[in-house]
Amino acid sequence: MKFIDEFRDREIARALALRIRETSTRPVQLMEVCGTHTVSIFRHGIRGMLPEQMKLLSGPGCPVCVTPNHDIDLAIALSRQGLIIATFGDMMRVPGSTSSFQKEKAEGRDIRIVSSALEALKIATENPAKQVVFLAIGFETTSPTVAVAILKTRAERIGNLFFLNSQKRVPPAIRALLESRQLKIDGFILPGHVSVIIGEGPYQFISQEFGLPAVITGFEPLDILQGIWMLAKQIEENRPSIEIQYRRAVRPEGNPLAMSRIYEVFENGGALWRGIGGIPDSGYLFRKPFGEMDAGNFHVQVEPTAEHPGCLCGEVLQGIKTPLDCRLFQTVCHPENPIGPCMVSLEGTCFTYYKFHQP
Repeated sequence: MKFIDEFRDREIARALALRIRETSTRPVQLMEVCGTHTVSIFRHGIRGMLPEQMKLLSGPGCPVCVTPNHDIDLAIALSRQGLIIATFGDMMRVPGSTSSFQKEKAEGRDIRIVSSALEALKIATENPAKQVVFLAIGFETTSPTVAVAILKTRAERIGNLFFLNSQKRVPPAIRALLESRQLKIDGFILPGHVSVIIGEGPYQFISQEFGLPAVITGFEPLDILQGIWMLAKQIEENRPSIEIQYRRAVRPEGNPLAMSRIYEVFENGGALWRGIGGIPDSGYLFRKPFGEMDAGNFHVQVEPTAEHPGCLCGEVLQGIKTPLDCRLFQTVCHPENPIGPCMVSLEGTCFTYYKFHQP
């Protein structure tokens, strides 16, 4: 298949793996920030192609996994008040404090799966007598579409659509990981899709302040192997910088039009990440002209936030532990009965380990 097979050539993969082994001469730990990278690394057996002294850590790049309990609980509370809740499909089974969207839908709540914020707008126009809330989760990749939906809602004077804003920004989360100093990271495999929007600029602190290399990398096996080789060269040559492997999609400046739409509606602000806590400047807040669409302003009683005491999703998201360290993994917690969010999403580290890891 054109544009797929070219990035899955076995001989080129072997050659890149050999270059990595020849280049990397000391123990290193690299973190793939994005959950899609984690899935691709496991699916294509990339860990087994790397030298023994090179370890890959999975990071917090799963938007479903980091959506805080409170936002899910708030949306559930609103659904119990008769509001229509629109959400992405992979949020349906994410456990809140005591329930989930799937359970609430089974109880008769009007919870609908959409693939974009614009579909929520369509639901609102078709149900003018009902209040509709779109649960806006995601990283910088989806934020432009949310902003466009909000701008369109305002332009068309649709007064019954609201947005529960739970969007996150990736670079501040990386900074928080580095500042916590809970684990040693020698380099980052940076997310390709996010970087299509933001470019390379927001990552410069990684090399300039922390002296670490990072490579914006695509998602096919040859992309990832080349990105790791580029990281290995930077480490061995002691020349930390931000490089772009995924040049067929990512420009250094990113997508200025998409960014302009985001900042027309939002401004940077602190955000809560599930399992990690509050991270300064890691989310988006509504600008005043759009505050009337903020579903966070609804007055409704929300149950106290609670997490399962045995779940290690927080540590897994930070690369401190792996799913294999969790006593719930594969026993109590599995895809049919997810205890934590990392077992729900296709990008969740626990789900990926469950599906691909071989003991």
